[in-house]
Amino acid sequence: MSGQIHDLFIIGGGINGCGIARDAIGRGYSVALAEMNDFASGTSSGATKLIHGGLRYLEHYEFRLVRESLMEREILWAMAPHIIWPMRFVLPYHKGGIRPAWMIRLGLFLYDHLGGRKLLPATKVLDMRRDPAGKPLKSLFTKAFEYSDGWVDDARMVVLNARDASDRGALIMPRTKVVSARRDNGVWSIETVDTVTGQAGHYQARMLVNAAGPWVDHVIRAAFGQNEARHVRLVQGSHIIVRKKFNDPRAYFFQNPDNRIIFAIPYEQDFTLIGTTDRDYTADPKDVKISDEETTYLCKAASEYFKEPVVPQDIVWTYSAVRPLFDDGASKAQEATRDYVLKMEGEGEGAPLLNVFGGKLTTYRRLSEHALQKIGAAIGNKGPAWTAKSHLPGGDFPATGYEAEVGKLKSSYPFLEETHARRLVRRYGTRAAVLLGQARKTEDLGRCFGSDLHEVEVRYLIDHEWARHADDVLWRRTKEGLRLTKEQAALLEEYMAALPAQMAG
Repeated sequence: MSGQIHDLFIIGGGINGCGIARDAIGRGYSVALAEMNDFASGTSSGATKLIHGGLRYLEHYEFRLVRESLMEREILWAMAPHIIWPMRFVLPYHKGGIRPAWMIRLGLFLYDHLGGRKLLPATKVLDMRRDPAGKPLKSLFTKAFEYSDGWVDDARMVVLNARDASDRGALIMPRTKVVSARRDNGVWSIETVDTVTGQAGHYQARMLVNAAGPWVDHVIRAAFGQNEARHVRLVQGSHIIVRKKFNDPRAYFFQNPDNRIIFAIPYEQDFTLIGTTDRDYTADPKDVKISDEETTYLCKAASEYFKEPVVPQDIVWTYSAVRPLFDDGASKAQEATRDYVLKMEGEGEGAPLLNVFGGKLTTYRRLSEHALQKIGAAIGNKGPAWTAKSHLPGGDFPATGYEAEVGKLKSSYPFLEETHARRLVRRYGTRAAVLLGQARKTEDLGRCFGSDLHEVEVRYLIDHEWARHADDVLWRRTKEGLRLTKEQAALLEEYMAALPAQMAG
């Protein structure tokens, strides 16, 4: 890379960084991106995994954010129908509850009409004494409202943005830490270190984009020597995964006496996801993990609704992440804005810097478009906005075409078990056939590490999606960690460590 000056150098391989990289390279900018760990290893894999308008944001009058989010639901679904799909949410109601029925009706009316909904069905009222959704809940809840939102495999959305950016010519560098960034003769001079090999790197760029998530203030301090960078409010959100609590394909939206809400969502066929918490966080984001207090809170909150209580012994996995919200001075963590804020530094003096604060999965594509508007104003416009009609890798089939894709894969690979075929299409879409290649029988898939995770899939993730460790495969590229034993996971790590060092191009 000696002598090349990139248009953009992006710090951070979460959804915002990878989304900006993909949008920019598609417009004709030259792009480099560095992520100090694996993609989506921070906030972007620790979400509640919803593509949603944010019903509760209406209470805080965030109408622009809600409208933009609602409009994005069907755009993203069409972009990536393998990893994004519609989900119906059941909001149980009882007299004397936290919010009166008129308020819920008004909120859902706005939800149905603010965002240009086309394919998603509208809100309806349920009689919980007759509807199957009432079966797992306490008899107190005789009425509910049912509305539409979406589900996303968050970590896969990040890596597929990175994959597409790389395919279009971006230099994508996971496990590469930026150790310094300084202005030098009108361009950014960036020093990096490969966290695996220790090899140093040097890059130059006309503009720097700081999309480091919870570390965004750290980057500002490193770049400018500012010790008082205080733009971010870190808010911890934790989730628990329990054995399946209900068979219904719909999710639940529970309102808590403290005015907070949690979701109970069908997860990976055999489990239920319950979350999230909202509390301020002051420690190092890399050390975040669920607390006993949060575990108790989620179990208790869910038990207020389910006939069968949720207890800590039910938990099979937990995950926790830190949301880097823009510090708007809100008094409570759950009231801090979920909107994104883009701040330019150094305009008009050469080598501008764009800092990205906040944001959420649902609005990442629009955040990227808004970032490109600022980038164009700072260093010159290139191509037009293009991502709204695009597909992420493997998502080039109709939004409602998942079942047909499963049928195609089964037809081409008749030896696949139904559950295996469905999982592969959910993870890889049309690229499942690339992964399986010339396989004609189960034995052609190579060694099985547990569940239906075979060597051919692991090799694909190493060769095409930058996977290097068992955790990358088991908890970010897939969720097979829920099904493998510790011993099986250790054998997978051994297998991957023994392979020659290889990175996706």
